[in-house]
Amino acid sequence: MKKNTLKYSFTFLFLFFLIACSTKRNTFLSRNSHALSTKYNILYNGGIGLDKGLSAIQANDQDNFWKLLPIEKMQFDENFTESDKAKNPDFEKAETKATKAIQKHSMNVGGRERNYQIDEAYLMLGKARYYDQRFIPALEAFNYILYKYPNSDNINVAKIWREKTNMRLGNDAIVLKNIRLLLKKTETDLDKQTYADAHALLAEAFLNLEEKDSAVAKLRIAEQFTRKNDERGRYRFILGQMYQAEGKQDSAIYFYDQVIDLNRKIDRKYMMHAYAKKAQMYDYEKGNDTIFLKIYNKLTADRENRPYYDVLFYEMGNFYDKRKDKENALKFYNKSLARKSKDSYLMASAYRNIGNMYFKDTNYTMAAKYYDSTLVKLDPKTREYAFIEKNRKNLDNVIKYEAIAKRNDSIIKVYNLPPSDRKIYFEDYIAQLKKKDEAKRLQEEKEKERLANIDRNSQAQTPDDVAVNPQNLGRPTDFEDKSIMPPSTNDAVSTFYFYNPTTVAYGKLQFKKMWGNRTIGSNWRLSSIKSANAAAMNDSIADQDISTVAKDTVVIEKYTVAYYVKQIPTSEPVMDSIGKERNFAYYQLGLIYKEKFKEYKLASDKLEQLLKNNPEEKLVLPAMYNLYKIYQITDPEKAIAIKSEISTKYPDSRYAQILNNTNPESISSPDKEYKKWYKLFEEEKFDEVLANIDNLINQYSGEDIVSKYELLKANVLGKVDGLEAYKKGMENVADNYPNSEEGKNAREILEKQIPSLEKLDFTAVDGKSWKIVYAIPKNDTKTVKQIEEAIRVFLLVENFERLTTSFDKYNRTENFVVIHGLKSESYARDVAGVFRDDKKYKIAHPAIIISSDNYTVVQMKKNLDIYLTPKTP
Repeated sequence: MKKNTLKYSFTFLFLFFLIACSTKRNTFLSRNSHALSTKYNILYNGGIGLDKGLSAIQANDQDNFWKLLPIEKMQFDENFTESDKAKNPDFEKAETKATKAIQKHSMNVGGRERNYQIDEAYLMLGKARYYDQRFIPALEAFNYILYKYPNSDNINVAKIWREKTNMRLGNDAIVLKNIRLLLKKTETDLDKQTYADAHALLAEAFLNLEEKDSAVAKLRIAEQFTRKNDERGRYRFILGQMYQAEGKQDSAIYFYDQVIDLNRKIDRKYMMHAYAKKAQMYDYEKGNDTIFLKIYNKLTADRENRPYYDVLFYEMGNFYDKRKDKENALKFYNKSLARKSKDSYLMASAYRNIGNMYFKDTNYTMAAKYYDSTLVKLDPKTREYAFIEKNRKNLDNVIKYEAIAKRNDSIIKVYNLPPSDRKIYFEDYIAQLKKKDEAKRLQEEKEKERLANIDRNSQAQTPDDVAVNPQNLGRPTDFEDKSIMPPSTNDAVSTFYFYNPTTVAYGKLQFKKMWGNRTIGSNWRLSSIKSANAAAMNDSIADQDISTVAKDTVVIEKYTVAYYVKQIPTSEPVMDSIGKERNFAYYQLGLIYKEKFKEYKLASDKLEQLLKNNPEEKLVLPAMYNLYKIYQITDPEKAIAIKSEISTKYPDSRYAQILNNTNPESISSPDKEYKKWYKLFEEEKFDEVLANIDNLINQYSGEDIVSKYELLKANVLGKVDGLEAYKKGMENVADNYPNSEEGKNAREILEKQIPSLEKLDFTAVDGKSWKIVYAIPKNDTKTVKQIEEAIRVFLLVENFERLTTSFDKYNRTENFVVIHGLKSESYARDVAGVFRDDKKYKIAHPAIIISSDNYTVVQMKKNLDIYLTPKTP
């Protein structure tokens, strides 16, 4: 009987379980069974995966406090596409769990969903896709909730998430419309956090549409109603940034103080950067420096702030930099850099500021190094990168010309000293040099002694000592905080004697103490061997003494006056060249400081010094004119004086006409003048261009058009004097005008075209096209006309091959009359023979038979004489 009862009870329980697991029957048991299984099994595990993935993204997401923070902390890769796989497996897990809950536990009975946890599953599904940057599938999940579950408790949350997704898809106008509609209909039904989320979303949409005033109003509401302290701190910080950008410093400081008041309730980075933002708005005219330094000293003394020392030290450095305290500024900038901050722009700013400090001190080499480091840390796509890169390139010229000016000034100064003063000058220099060398020698000896002490200390403590004295372990030693650490005696792998360098060194010293220096060989312990070693040691000691005495008696050349006197130039032409080079360097520095760096004080100092150096005539007027332009900005009275001087001393000059506006129509514009000379170049009037090009360069010296004339000169020289002259001209343009378009083109030609042209050489291979060339002296117009007439007659009568002729420029002394289009060398020789022998033509001038390829080489390198030289077999 009992067996039957158990049998039927088991059957009943099995049927009951089947009914409870059914998704087709709308019963109390089915609804609650599936809801509980969905919530506490599948969605619970999916929620863990979602939270874990979210935490991982937030941990890796670094806020850029130099820009306006985004309202939603989560930022996504803009280049990520939906076709890519999920980057985070935790989101995949959440999506899988949500999908499983929907597939296995959805109870769609009578057109309605009976499992009240399915909307939670769809919400999780949408969030997982959203964080995985698959926004269109995420939008579908959120829309499904709004379509299928209009009475869900999550309906408002789903609407907000849908609009967040719309915003990610760029539909900001739709976001504004839908969120406003949500607030209008259900404002009284929304809980505070949802209300805050809605206004934060509106604020972000307004920011995307660049309606900042509306964004501020909505964000203030979000900050007031949010229940999450992290969000409140972030919203306050963003409000501070927005007010700071608008120049409303009082409001900005109020919100930064509100961030600071939250203290440990929020992530500490907001608090530290709030202090930094306040420091950036510090009033250096009315502010209390004592209070400022007291606050920052307190912050740096707090161990809790150590992760943010890079920010605090940078702001301290910036404070001292603005206060012109270069020593402390440099100290704190370097402290900030030593923290190896993850904020690349912070490090770039520190490098940039140090570079600026060195630049103002005219230490351009160090400034260039720090600007190089700045460029490494900056984003190459930013304007600041382009600006610093441009300044860095300009610094190359500054360094070059400053070195020339400094060196040549020194040479000229010493050259002009009387012999007695020159001797005193060099003796003073030698005395300083000896002091430096002696200090360096003492430093090296101290370093050697320190290393020797380290070696002795390490030898005094053998591995056995450490074993006997275990209390020594863990105690601070003299080796701590040293750049060189001795080998550890506690290393387990160094127990074998000869594997441990410390014990080996100790053994060597003990051997020398007992046996002295012994040669390697048999019976090394015998006394005879020992005496021989002693004799050898005495000889070596004697040699050392002799060498020491000899060394003391040798006079070091660099410590003698004669060594420096003989390096001074003695000829006037050399000194004139040095003076001209110095003056040109001063002129270039003045222009670079004026045009490239806007450092008008440095520019005016260089140009004024140039005028005191009695420069060549071509630099005087351009220097005075540039000084006039500088003083128009910095000192109007001096500008008037220079204008008067130019007008009085050089009334007919172009600069005087420009300054006085006399007959402006007669003053041709530089561009118009350049076009005239370039047209003459195209017409191959090279002599006329060369005769005037230097005067034009001097006339427009100091103006941008000069680089164009220099490039034109290089091209003319190439046509007249050949490839070598062309190369030198291009080098001159590239070196002296590196930042101009012409300088860049010249550099490109030097790097890409010149090497291939230099490789061109004569070829002995029979060409497909040949020429007959008559080289005529430049002024021999009679011969040119005779040859041209003979060729004209020949072409009219016997031009079977459709030959052509031309008059080509060659060099400064010769031109060519050329017949083109001959198909072979033999035919060319036949035609040349006809011109020579036929009475109708009578061209007695020698003809040159040359292939088209070789003719190109001749014209390029101007080496006809090499081509005509007989070839040795």
